[in-house]
Amino acid sequence: MLLGVWAKGAAFAAAVVFGSYAAEAATYSFVNITNNNATDAAAGQSQLTMDVLAVGTTGVSFTFLNVGAAAMSIADVYWDDQAGTLGAMGSITSSSGVSFSQGAAPPNLPGGQSVGFSATGSADSNPPVQPNGVNPGEWLTIVWSLISGATYSDVLAALNLGGDQAGSLRVGIHVQGFAGGGSEAFVNGTPPPAPVPVPAAGLLLIGALGGLAAMRGKKRKA
Repeated sequence: MLLGVWAKGAAFAAAVVFGSYAAEAATYSFVNITNNNATDAAAGQSQLTMDVLAVGTTGVSFTFLNVGAAAMSIADVYWDDQAGTLGAMGSITSSSGVSFSQGAAPPNLPGGQSVGFSATGSADSNPPVQPNGVNPGEWLTIVWSLISGATYSDVLAALNLGGDQAGSLRVGIHVQGFAGGGSEAFVNGTPPPAPVPVPAAGLLLIGALGGLAAMRGKKRKA
């Protein structure tokens, strides 16, 4: 729990340094697309997240977090920007022990072809790859500029759309250094739909029906 609080705090501090004015980050989990090893796939889905924050009105930051005890290292990050909201990749900052540069090898997310992922931008850890990746307790923040007219809300809408389709934005990560030596690839998931609010009149009707059912039950017992 303390590790999670520290990582979140570090990510927020990094966003403040970059001038982010978003009140709260939009947090995304990751979905495995390779399933080379079921245990590794599940561990990655549980342990790896991404926070997306506005940077003023002209940029957006993506912070990758590795919060948990299982061995794994985010070695490459990729963007598939079919929405066309992102401009140029900017600053790259991280916690101690993490070192990344723009441009990944391979240039597309491993296994990404299975979900139609075609990278429009990328970055990867500098050699030695695994030690310089995002290991447990570490974080990485990459800032992108927005194209003219695009907003932070547009970025979130594109991320939330998901899938291989026009108007979507997906972020993929290639993860190495699992305990068994394997690797896995993941793409960001989409948030669950918000619950549909029940109008007050509907709540009263539900309550009345419940009360009627209770009365019928009492009559039957009598």
